[in-house]
Amino acid sequence: MKVAIVGLGYVGTVTAACLADSGHTVVGVDVNPIKIDQINAGVSPVSELGLGELVGSNVDRGRLRATDDITTAVRTSDVVMVTVGTPSGRNGDVHLDDVLNVVGQIGAALAGVADWRLVLVTSTVPPGTVEGEIVPLLEQHSGKKAGTDFGVAFSPEFLREGTAVSDFLAPPKTVIGADDDRTAKVATTLYQPFACETVRTSVRVAELVKFSDNSWHALKVAFANEIGRVAEAHGVDSHAVMSIFTSDTKLNISSRYLRPGFAFGGSCLPKDLRTLTYRARRQGAAVPVLEAILQSNRAHLDLALEKIAAVGARRVAILGLAFKAGTDDLRESPALELAERLLGKGYDVRIHDEHVNLRHLIGANRKYVLTVLPHIAEHLDEDFHHTLEEADVIVVTQNNPAYAQVTSEVRPGQTVVDLCGVARPVNGATNYVGLTW
Repeated sequence: MKVAIVGLGYVGTVTAACLADSGHTVVGVDVNPIKIDQINAGVSPVSELGLGELVGSNVDRGRLRATDDITTAVRTSDVVMVTVGTPSGRNGDVHLDDVLNVVGQIGAALAGVADWRLVLVTSTVPPGTVEGEIVPLLEQHSGKKAGTDFGVAFSPEFLREGTAVSDFLAPPKTVIGADDDRTAKVATTLYQPFACETVRTSVRVAELVKFSDNSWHALKVAFANEIGRVAEAHGVDSHAVMSIFTSDTKLNISSRYLRPGFAFGGSCLPKDLRTLTYRARRQGAAVPVLEAILQSNRAHLDLALEKIAAVGARRVAILGLAFKAGTDDLRESPALELAERLLGKGYDVRIHDEHVNLRHLIGANRKYVLTVLPHIAEHLDEDFHHTLEEADVIVVTQNNPAYAQVTSEVRPGQTVVDLCGVARPVNGATNYVGLTW
């Protein structure tokens, strides 16, 4: 294909060279005459391992050149890629002026094109930018209709400086955000030589994937460094600790726990976090990320209360009281705190949990319920269907398969507030409210 790449910075130059090397005919577009001259001379304007050789060889083959004529580049290409930088503004938000200026120019160039074109955005932009700003701008300047006269897709790049060429040639994943089949097909074809598997999703999801990835990578670095500070303060080998930590691919380095749901609880996570942060402070080690975890967890509980209050009903059934499904452990259960706070606000609360049964509880859990939480015990109901009957709001707090069909089982007028995602209906339901979905 013929590809125009607008923006010859770090991402744009790597993309241009790799696409050209795979057989596409690529023209890079930039306003900087120095970059244009360098590329046309076979020299990379950015320093990156292996990039200089790719630029030089593909310029020699006639597959790669650069220009400042965006109009001609757009009109003579099948795909137009936007790789303009999006730096931070003074307020911390991303600076989109350069991207939007380029998009307006692309739209104006499309006005003189009779054939269909794909506009593929790879610049990092916040969710909603493509649909809310880029598409309207393209339509305004071109006088054409997106999805009919041209396609618009978003595909985030996952290039690390120092290994960008190898990352492009063997990406960890290829994500295509596209709302129509033709757009998705052309974008997928463009990346076909490099992608072992392409994930197609909505444009908004694709936009947020990049922010999620980078935030996670930043969090991992900060987490490892904080563990390092704690280890050093206690005379422990931090590398030995993290070597063992990362060897666990079942729980630690895996998809476990990485699903939006309800707050965490139980006898281990809150207790160990408090202990670790207390001991770190006592030893003079700063651990702000670790200290923020319990605060973030409480914010999630607050959000659940807001969702319940927004329904506007006072009779509530809570499905699940223990801190997770399959146990009767009530220690630091977010569902238990939710019930207590609802009762404190005057709600009529009934609770069902198949494992929290006063007739079957023994030992510490029974004593805990009867002595510390006697006001909760009187709200427990062993009969699942009876618990539902008298409620106007059904709150699901656990990933218990027994609660999976509750949305389809409730009577008209009842609302399900699902805090863990187990009761998500297959089709849209007006009586369903998710926590963060």
